[in-house]
Amino acid sequence: MRYMWLDGYLLGKAGVTKDLQKDWNWVRYQIGGKMFAAVCLGENDEPYYITLKLEPTEGDFLRQQYEDIIPGYYMNKMHWNSIKPDGNVPDDLVKDLLDKSYHLVLSGFSKKKQKEIIENL
Repeated sequence: MRYMWLDGYLLGKAGVTKDLQKDWNWVRYQIGGKMFAAVCLGENDEPYYITLKLEPTEGDFLRQQYEDIIPGYYMNKMHWNSIKPDGNVPDDLVKDLLDKSYHLVLSGFSKKKQKEIIENL
């Protein structure tokens, strides 16, 4: 996988937890119990896709710009997008998209819950 920094980058964010969804063979990154990113693993446990949530218009735009960004793998294709882990999407863009996904999911909580999530480290 090209983005070897991904795990440390995501776990460095406030309130993030990680687990393995065995039924799907996905490493999920969550905030407040809600997934904002996942690394989908193939049959040999190698990364197959990196999946994250974006605003629909931004996701659509990016899919037109990068052949390595596709509609979300096994997810709602309007809100979720998947990035090929050995593709040509620049690292800085992937970090930006992961940040946006994190903030998008975090903003779905009430202000009180957001504060609890971020402060209970």
